[in-house]
Amino acid sequence: MSDHVTNAAPEAATAETVAATAEAYKAAANKAVGAFEGIDLAVPEALRSAAEKAVNQSRETYERTKDAMEETVEMLEQSMDKAGQGAAAINRKVIDMTQTNLNSGFDLAKDLASAKNVAELFECQAAFARKQFETLSAQAEAIRTLSTQVATDTAEPFKSHVQRSVETLKVN
Repeated sequence: MSDHVTNAAPEAATAETVAATAEAYKAAANKAVGAFEGIDLAVPEALRSAAEKAVNQSRETYERTKDAMEETVEMLEQSMDKAGQGAAAINRKVIDMTQTNLNSGFDLAKDLASAKNVAELFECQAAFARKQFETLSAQAEAIRTLSTQVATDTAEPFKSHVQRSVETLKVN
Protein backbone atom coordinates (compact mmCIF):
# COMPACT_ATOMS: atom_id res chain seq x y z
CA MET A 1 0.00 0.00 0.00
CA SER A 2 2.81 2.41 0.67
CA ASP A 3 4.06 1.97 -2.95
CA HIS A 4 0.66 3.06 -4.26
CA VAL A 5 0.65 6.22 -2.16
CA THR A 6 4.17 7.26 -3.18
CA ASN A 7 3.35 6.77 -6.89
CA ALA A 8 0.16 8.90 -6.66
CA ALA A 9 1.98 12.04 -5.45
CA PRO A 10 4.05 12.61 -8.64
CA GLU A 11 0.95 12.04 -10.84
CA ALA A 12 -0.99 14.66 -8.88
CA ALA A 13 1.89 17.13 -9.19
CA THR A 14 2.02 16.53 -12.95
CA ALA A 15 -1.75 17.07 -13.33
CA GLU A 16 -1.48 20.33 -11.37
CA THR A 17 1.42 21.48 -13.57
CA VAL A 18 -0.52 20.68 -16.74
CA ALA A 19 -3.58 22.55 -15.46
CA ALA A 20 -1.47 25.58 -14.51
CA THR A 21 0.23 25.59 -17.91
CA ALA A 22 -3.14 25.38 -19.70
CA GLU A 23 -4.42 28.36 -17.67
CA ALA A 24 -1.28 30.34 -18.55
CA TYR A 25 -1.77 29.63 -22.29
CA LYS A 26 -5.45 30.57 -22.05
CA ALA A 27 -4.59 33.87 -20.39
CA ALA A 28 -1.92 34.63 -23.02
CA ALA A 29 -4.37 33.85 -25.84
CA ASN A 30 -7.04 36.11 -24.36
CA LYS A 31 -4.48 38.89 -24.02
CA ALA A 32 -3.36 38.45 -27.67
CA VAL A 33 -6.96 38.53 -28.94
CA GLY A 34 -7.64 41.56 -26.81
CA ALA A 35 -4.72 43.39 -28.43
CA PHE A 36 -6.57 43.34 -31.76
CA GLU A 37 -9.83 44.78 -30.40
CA GLY A 38 -10.90 47.82 -32.34
CA ILE A 39 -8.66 47.00 -35.31
CA ASP A 40 -10.34 46.19 -38.65
CA LEU A 41 -8.92 42.79 -39.67
CA ALA A 42 -10.93 42.48 -42.89
CA VAL A 43 -8.86 41.63 -45.96
CA PRO A 44 -9.03 44.56 -48.41
CA GLU A 45 -10.97 43.89 -51.64
CA ALA A 46 -7.93 44.82 -53.77
CA LEU A 47 -5.80 42.21 -52.00
CA ARG A 48 -8.47 39.52 -52.36
CA SER A 49 -8.90 40.41 -56.03
CA ALA A 50 -5.13 40.25 -56.63
CA ALA A 51 -4.89 36.89 -54.85
CA GLU A 52 -7.78 35.49 -56.90
CA LYS A 53 -6.18 36.74 -60.12
CA ALA A 54 -2.85 35.14 -59.14
CA VAL A 55 -4.57 31.82 -58.45
CA ASN A 56 -6.37 31.92 -61.81
CA GLN A 57 -3.19 32.80 -63.67
CA SER A 58 -1.35 30.00 -61.89
CA ARG A 59 -4.09 27.54 -62.85
CA GLU A 60 -3.97 28.67 -66.51
CA THR A 61 -0.18 28.38 -66.56
CA TYR A 62 -0.41 24.92 -65.04
CA GLU A 63 -2.94 23.82 -67.68
CA ARG A 64 -0.78 25.14 -70.53
CA THR A 65 2.31 23.50 -69.05
CA LYS A 66 0.46 20.23 -68.52
CA ASP A 67 -0.82 20.27 -72.12
CA ALA A 68 2.66 21.04 -73.44
CA MET A 69 4.15 18.21 -71.38
CA GLU A 70 1.53 15.76 -72.63
CA GLU A 71 2.28 16.79 -76.23
CA THR A 72 6.00 16.32 -75.60
CA VAL A 73 5.48 12.84 -74.16
CA GLU A 74 3.30 11.93 -77.15
CA MET A 75 5.99 13.25 -79.51
CA LEU A 76 8.66 11.18 -77.75
CA GLU A 77 6.47 8.07 -77.96
CA GLN A 78 5.96 8.61 -81.69
CA SER A 79 9.67 9.20 -82.22
CA MET A 80 10.65 6.08 -80.27
CA ASP A 81 8.05 4.06 -82.19
CA LYS A 82 9.54 5.25 -85.49
CA ALA A 83 13.04 4.47 -84.23
CA GLY A 84 11.97 0.93 -83.27
CA GLN A 85 10.32 0.35 -86.64
CA GLY A 86 13.42 1.69 -88.37
CA ALA A 87 15.75 -0.54 -86.36
CA ALA A 88 13.60 -3.55 -87.26
CA ALA A 89 13.72 -2.59 -90.96
CA ILE A 90 17.51 -2.23 -90.85
CA ASN A 91 17.83 -5.58 -89.07
CA ARG A 92 15.67 -7.28 -91.73
CA LYS A 93 17.79 -5.69 -94.46
CA VAL A 94 21.03 -6.86 -92.85
CA ILE A 95 19.64 -10.39 -92.49
CA ASP A 96 18.66 -10.41 -96.17
CA MET A 97 22.11 -9.15 -97.15
CA THR A 98 23.81 -11.76 -94.98
CA GLN A 99 21.75 -14.49 -96.60
CA THR A 100 22.65 -13.17 -100.07
CA ASN A 101 26.34 -13.08 -99.15
CA LEU A 102 26.24 -16.60 -97.71
CA ASN A 103 24.51 -17.91 -100.85
CA SER A 104 27.22 -16.22 -102.96
CA GLY A 105 29.86 -17.98 -100.87
CA PHE A 106 28.14 -21.34 -101.40
CA ASP A 107 27.91 -20.63 -105.14
CA LEU A 108 31.65 -19.85 -105.15
CA ALA A 109 32.39 -23.11 -103.34
CA LYS A 110 30.29 -25.02 -105.91
CA ASP A 111 32.04 -23.27 -108.82
CA LEU A 112 35.47 -23.94 -107.30
CA ALA A 113 34.59 -27.60 -106.76
CA SER A 114 33.56 -27.97 -110.41
CA ALA A 115 36.67 -26.19 -111.82
CA LYS A 116 38.73 -28.43 -114.11
CA ASN A 117 42.07 -26.69 -113.72
CA VAL A 118 43.92 -23.97 -111.82
CA ALA A 119 43.06 -21.33 -114.44
CA GLU A 120 39.33 -21.95 -113.90
CA LEU A 121 39.89 -21.72 -110.12
CA PHE A 122 41.48 -18.28 -110.48
CA GLU A 123 38.78 -17.19 -112.94
CA CYS A 124 36.01 -18.26 -110.50
CA GLN A 125 37.74 -16.45 -107.66
CA ALA A 126 38.23 -13.24 -109.71
CA ALA A 127 34.60 -13.28 -110.91
CA PHE A 128 33.42 -13.81 -107.34
CA ALA A 129 35.57 -10.91 -106.08
CA ARG A 130 34.20 -8.54 -108.76
CA LYS A 131 30.63 -9.59 -108.10
CA GLN A 132 31.06 -9.37 -104.31
CA PHE A 133 32.57 -5.88 -104.57
CA GLU A 134 29.57 -4.70 -106.59
CA THR A 135 27.17 -6.44 -104.22
CA LEU A 136 28.80 -4.97 -101.11
CA SER A 137 28.79 -1.47 -102.66
CA ALA A 138 25.08 -1.79 -103.46
CA GLN A 139 24.39 -3.17 -99.97
CA ALA A 140 26.28 -0.31 -98.31
CA GLU A 141 24.25 2.20 -100.37
CA ALA A 142 21.00 0.45 -99.42
CA ILE A 143 21.91 0.57 -95.72
CA ARG A 144 22.90 4.25 -96.01
CA THR A 145 19.59 5.10 -97.74
CA LEU A 146 17.55 3.13 -95.22
CA SER A 147 19.43 4.65 -92.27
CA THR A 148 18.84 8.15 -93.63
CA GLN A 149 15.13 7.40 -94.01
CA VAL A 150 14.94 5.99 -90.48
CA ALA A 151 16.68 9.08 -89.08
CA THR A 152 14.27 11.35 -90.98
CA ASP A 153 11.21 9.37 -89.86
CA THR A 154 12.44 9.31 -86.26
CA ALA A 155 13.04 13.06 -86.22
CA GLU A 156 9.72 13.94 -87.90
CA PRO A 157 7.56 13.90 -84.72
CA PHE A 158 10.13 16.14 -83.00
CA LYS A 159 10.28 18.50 -85.98
CA SER A 160 6.47 18.75 -86.14
CA HIS A 161 6.28 19.37 -82.39
CA VAL A 162 8.82 22.20 -82.60
CA GLN A 163 6.97 23.77 -85.55
CA ARG A 164 3.66 23.64 -83.67
CA SER A 165 5.31 25.18 -80.61
CA VAL A 166 6.79 28.01 -82.67
CA GLU A 167 3.39 28.67 -84.29
CA THR A 168 1.75 28.72 -80.85
CA LEU A 169 4.30 31.22 -79.60
CA LYS A 170 3.70 33.46 -82.64
CA VAL A 171 -0.04 33.46 -81.93
CA ASN A 172 0.45 34.31 -78.26
